[in-house]
Amino acid sequence: MAISDEQLLNFDKERLSHWDEGRAEHTLTGEHGAIYRNHLEIAHWIDSWVENMERNDVGRHNPEQTGFVKGVREIAANLRQGDLVPNGILLQDS
Repeated sequence: MAISDEQLLNFDKERLSHWDEGRAEHTLTGEHGAIYRNHLEIAHWIDSWVENMERNDVGRHNPEQTGFVKGVREIAANLRQGDLVPNGILLQDS
């Protein structure tokens, strides 16, 4: 089932250090919109996966696991900000 743009953009934007609503809308309607939608779907999946881990108390008190979760959330943030679409900020120097 397809997820609407509104659903894809339904997340806590305050947690992102470089969120730009205009850039997100432009990326969704631009040349790489399909890739960006996929990235937003992956970020939603990451959130669900982490929430499930935390709900099941997997590694909650393990500092290594805490660092892992933080890193995975950073990846989700980069996906949401459009940093990894072609010509995205994190791919410009590659």
